[in-house]
Amino acid sequence: MPLQYPEILRYIFNSFPMYHRIGSAAYKEGFENIEHLAAMAGHPEKKLKAIHIAGTNGKGSVAHLLASYFQELGWKTGLFTSPHLIDFRERIKINGKMIPEEKVVAFFEKYQPKIAIIEPSFFEMTTILAFDYFAQENVDIAIIEVGLGGRLDATNILSPILSVITNISLEHTKLLGNSLAVIAREKAGIIKEDTPVVIGEYHPETYPVFEQIAAQKNAPLYLVEEYSGNLQLGGYYQQKNLGTFLKSILVLENLFLTTKCTKKAQCAQRLFTSNSNLCVLCENPLCPLWLIKKSIQNLYSNTGFMGRWQVVSEKPLTICDVAHNPAGIELVMKQLQTIPHNHLHIVIGFVNDKDLDDIIPLLPKNATYYACQPQIERALPAEELFNKLKSANFNVLIVPIVLEAYTQAKSNAQENDVIFIGGSFFVVGEFLQCT
Repeated sequence: MPLQYPEILRYIFNSFPMYHRIGSAAYKEGFENIEHLAAMAGHPEKKLKAIHIAGTNGKGSVAHLLASYFQELGWKTGLFTSPHLIDFRERIKINGKMIPEEKVVAFFEKYQPKIAIIEPSFFEMTTILAFDYFAQENVDIAIIEVGLGGRLDATNILSPILSVITNISLEHTKLLGNSLAVIAREKAGIIKEDTPVVIGEYHPETYPVFEQIAAQKNAPLYLVEEYSGNLQLGGYYQQKNLGTFLKSILVLENLFLTTKCTKKAQCAQRLFTSNSNLCVLCENPLCPLWLIKKSIQNLYSNTGFMGRWQVVSEKPLTICDVAHNPAGIELVMKQLQTIPHNHLHIVIGFVNDKDLDDIIPLLPKNATYYACQPQIERALPAEELFNKLKSANFNVLIVPIVLEAYTQAKSNAQENDVIFIGGSFFVVGEFLQCT
């Protein structure tokens, strides 16, 4: 009897350790498994023209922006990101459409016996599924987001045309290192010989690491200027991601001439200037600046982008965001407090490897909190989060189930209040799945 997709999905989740579900126990160092998987599938990674993206925060946003750009350019565009919010197939898309169920089934029907022998991690298996699908479909470009770190990540068997490192902050320190410089060296593992690399943010502890490794590999190094132009995308933190995206496009244009427009160099000069009017020199559909404008306007429809400063309701204003580490949470909470409102309701939950002592000082005191927990093994118990917030003198209720926590917040909120749902990809995923 042929395999069915639900059966395959159970097999995927039950047979392979999944980092985002169980944590560091699922993390596997080294390339032995992924190299065996790549050989099994005929080395699809060698058939891809790819952009490879690492970083602590923002790599998913930059990946989606780049995918949207190439879709506007008319290229068949593969996009590999993680984790998913609702559907496993969100991780693997071509032109914004999730990999069909029958393609997942066909892959496992063909390779399941060999996969069982190799015993890869969940992420290794998902990576080769994506590469195989993109190669089979002859995508023009593949936008590939690193899973964790960079140097030893399964995606790092790629030979990309461009590497991007968005930023570095302290996260996953047990796996990647306990200093910014050490973590930067892990992320810098995606820098390849003679391949340009874009660095999204300057930091005195990390940039020298990137300079050193880029020099060793003869990799042209580009640092993103601070973006203060008039392009906008959701949360304040997206200005940094927009800058990284724009710089990446300019580097690609200079090196690979992906579009043909006689005025694009003049347009590009205006890109990072304050209060510039985008593409005032021309509205040529092939101008990279015009395509940038369209790719941002059509980001959600092109790629299915979700979970980043996503407004799900207007009255009361309800926003969800997957920011889950101190650097991300700090920016999101600052923006929340700038929104005019009578009262703020925050539905929040975390996974159990987060240091609440670093996060709690970033949370606004003038809010009602609903402590919940996502339905995964790694979840921080809602009771533990409740106790931490209570001891810090926050106004907090314990409502363990995400949807029930949101329902209570909505019941308590007035029309001019604001509701926020966040703290974890999994909290946001459960919320979106049920709304």
